[in-house]
Amino acid sequence: MTNKIRYFIANWKMYGDLGSLKSIKNVIKFSRLSKSKKFKIIYCPPYTLLSDFVDTLKKSSIETGAQNIHENYDFGAHTGFINSKMLKNLGVKYVIIGHSENRTLGEDHKQINKKILSAIKSKLNVIFCIGETSFQRKNKKTNIILKKQIMNGLKGIGKKCKIIVAYEPVWSIGTGVVPNNLELEKNIKFIKSIISKKFNNYKILYGGSVSPNNIKRLNMIDLLDGYLIGGASQSSKKLIDIIKKTFN
Repeated sequence: MTNKIRYFIANWKMYGDLGSLKSIKNVIKFSRLSKSKKFKIIYCPPYTLLSDFVDTLKKSSIETGAQNIHENYDFGAHTGFINSKMLKNLGVKYVIIGHSENRTLGEDHKQINKKILSAIKSKLNVIFCIGETSFQRKNKKTNIILKKQIMNGLKGIGKKCKIIVAYEPVWSIGTGVVPNNLELEKNIKFIKSIISKKFNNYKILYGGSVSPNNIKRLNMIDLLDGYLIGGASQSSKKLIDIIKKTFN
């Protein structure tokens, strides 16, 4: 493993309440006591917990991200939504955009692109999710889909912008099935070949059933800069185990 910093992004999805704040205190303690400073932890809880997370984490090295935003940068009549300016004002530093669960609900390339542009305008760090479905993979469309998602989602974004790309095969999310290293490395190399032409500063993460049980194998792929972690990140013990096994 190289000496680069690894990202561990905890996507809590629609889980968590105020009682959940107790669990992250173990992670805060771990990050303070850890001898290795070569990792960055980012929590992405539901909207209802963002303010509490920002307050709880402000004296630590851990940062807070949101799970999505509305595409409009300006305030407007959009009941139930939150835009990038609201998140920035709250102290949030990151935002996940383009997650497959939102794409499935109808989020298209144009909408995703507008969200990314809005986030960048508010100086939020973008975690841009891409990935193919099982059907697309079976029909050998993975590269076509990934390129289309990248080129459309990141359209009009300056080369100097910092972008975090999270490759999450849709067929792997929540299933416990992770691509073998040969397939994963091939796809990461393809993503890198496109992203490196568009941006000077980028990170490529993997997401999809990441757990303490498979992290050792995933860490063998040196092209990865870290992980977007779903279910396992809701357990402080599992998240800490994932980080420990990355560096031990």
